[in-house]
Amino acid sequence: MVIGASIAGLLAAAALSEACPRVTVYERDILPAAPGPRRGVSQSRQLHALQARGVQALDELLPGLRDEFIAAGGVAADMQGDVHWYLDDYLLKPARTGLEGIGISRPRLEWLIRARVAALPGVTITDATDVVRPVTGGGRVTGVTVRAAREPDAPEQTVAADLLVDAAGRGSRTPVWLPAVGRRAPATTRVRAGVTYVSRLYRRDQKQLDGRFGALCTPYPGRPFGGAALRQEGNQWVVLIAGMVGTDPPVDEAGMIAFADRFASPDIALVLRESAPLSEPMKYTYPESTRYHYESLPDHLDGLLVIGDAYCSFNPIYGQGITITALQALILRGLISPADHSAANHQAGPVTAADLARHYFQAAGKVVAEAWETSASSDLRFPEVEGKRRLGAALINAYGEKFRAAASVDPVLGETFLRVANMIDKPAKLLSPGIAARVFRSARQAVRAGG
Repeated sequence: MVIGASIAGLLAAAALSEACPRVTVYERDILPAAPGPRRGVSQSRQLHALQARGVQALDELLPGLRDEFIAAGGVAADMQGDVHWYLDDYLLKPARTGLEGIGISRPRLEWLIRARVAALPGVTITDATDVVRPVTGGGRVTGVTVRAAREPDAPEQTVAADLLVDAAGRGSRTPVWLPAVGRRAPATTRVRAGVTYVSRLYRRDQKQLDGRFGALCTPYPGRPFGGAALRQEGNQWVVLIAGMVGTDPPVDEAGMIAFADRFASPDIALVLRESAPLSEPMKYTYPESTRYHYESLPDHLDGLLVIGDAYCSFNPIYGQGITITALQALILRGLISPADHSAANHQAGPVTAADLARHYFQAAGKVVAEAWETSASSDLRFPEVEGKRRLGAALINAYGEKFRAAASVDPVLGETFLRVANMIDKPAKLLSPGIAARVFRSARQAVRAGG
């Protein structure tokens, strides 16, 4: 059983289908028959793009999916060669890297994944259904209680299950369910960055930005605002303007342009001025990132796993969520499938049912910790952000500032940054001796955009 038919639940179902004869996905929403936003995915109208490792992982789980994204209008781009990145207002030195990202809207992305998963043998996706609680016995999950969604008086039904995967996102109830069955709830880490962003679709002219995929400008201390203009399917731009630590972007046309005029990148304001809007501005607020430390629990409830935002929700500005979810699904597949997927996800191969939760949370927790290190440390650069700072944070932040400056001069540093940001390489790569030498050699030559 899988709770939730968003991307996390669908990828969990894909992973499970190789070893389980029956997989049922329960979803509260009524799922649309064509690509479109839905109630349970409030961020569906906001900017989405797939990171390089995310593209790879999705294609590993569902072979050929990358080509389906492109056939459906998704736009492939070299992450460094086709995009202008402004980090702390330094333009990352453009260069061809072979790191491929894909611009595609969330509704189309989810719809394409759902179509593939629904066609897998043994998989059933049941919408308009709420999972009320797990059923346990003998120290493990034995089933779930379900009822019609959003009907409190609807009759409940118990359905047997050998394994339950919580992919319910930030609305996950597992931290409440565990104490109710006599287990400890996971410890929680929160970083409150106070992110608000606004997205809007615009008609694209192929001559704009000299044909580039887009531009991004990231917030940093003292300038807690940023934005992006990226290509999507349908010959469209999706433009995002964002603020952190209480900075509230406007939703009127003149206000959006004035807000974008503050960016180091001129491209985003230019797209806003030159392009015809195709949608209304949509505002989305993300108060805090939340990490549940399931990997640290002394004992696990057998038969219960957690994936995606239900495990850890990251600041969406960094675009990590789908990639992390896909990597967790690869871990799950490697642990349960009789096929040898160990080379793909570095696992030891199938494990016994009794050990599944322990092995899964240990491996998934490592993936989460690596991504959290990148995103949380970026948020905690802002003195206004609430959260625990690690020892030596000031020194690491100072080095990071030099790195971003030097990457505007040295394209190798730009590629190194993007390989870490896209989860191809580990964060420690940024501190390797050869890379550090390049940072200190090039940082003195850097000049901020407009500086």
